[in-house]
Amino acid sequence: MIRSIAPALLLLTPLTLAACSPAGDTSEAPLPKGAWQLAADQSQVAFVSVKAGNVGEAHSFKTVAGSVEPDGTVALAIDLASVETNVDIRNERMRDMLFEVVSFPQAKLSAKIDPAAISALKPGERKAMTVPVTLDLHGTTNSIEARLMVTRLAGDSVLVETSAPLIVDAAAVGLGDGVEKLRAVANLPAISTAVPVTASLVFKPKA
Repeated sequence: MIRSIAPALLLLTPLTLAACSPAGDTSEAPLPKGAWQLAADQSQVAFVSVKAGNVGEAHSFKTVAGSVEPDGTVALAIDLASVETNVDIRNERMRDMLFEVVSFPQAKLSAKIDPAAISALKPGERKAMTVPVTLDLHGTTNSIEARLMVTRLAGDSVLVETSAPLIVDAAAVGLGDGVEKLRAVANLPAISTAVPVTASLVFKPKA
């Protein structure tokens, strides 16, 4: 079961990915038509884990790739082995015990947007939208309703952010056993299976 809630944490992020084109560019020309590519170095996907009842910790993924096709088809791939918790042993445990990256190396998200709604934005303008997203993770497929805020930056860059965290139920996406393994190896009383996820993604026209 996956649901959305009002903003409250992270980052995550907070899937903090901003990108600006040259300063002083105030052109109000429509955004170019065609395919778009994720600017990975300016984008971030993050999540929060809660253990022992009330101890929250923020994590992210270092490697994310994505694109938007001319018809509005969106694809995002997250390299689960790139998880960053700022603790080496915890990174290893998440890779091996939670995500099982040898068998399930990526999380994939797909969606469809209206290209015309985005191309009409002028620099600095923002547009809120709710988009159905399909999440393919750990051998499961689930539907998510993502609340997003789309902002046109200076020039032709577009920033897409979660306006509310996505609350992912680890058990529903095949990660319930992995959460239990992490709890046991860390000798914790509990780890929440409700995981808030946020994203900040910058897209630029594909060269």
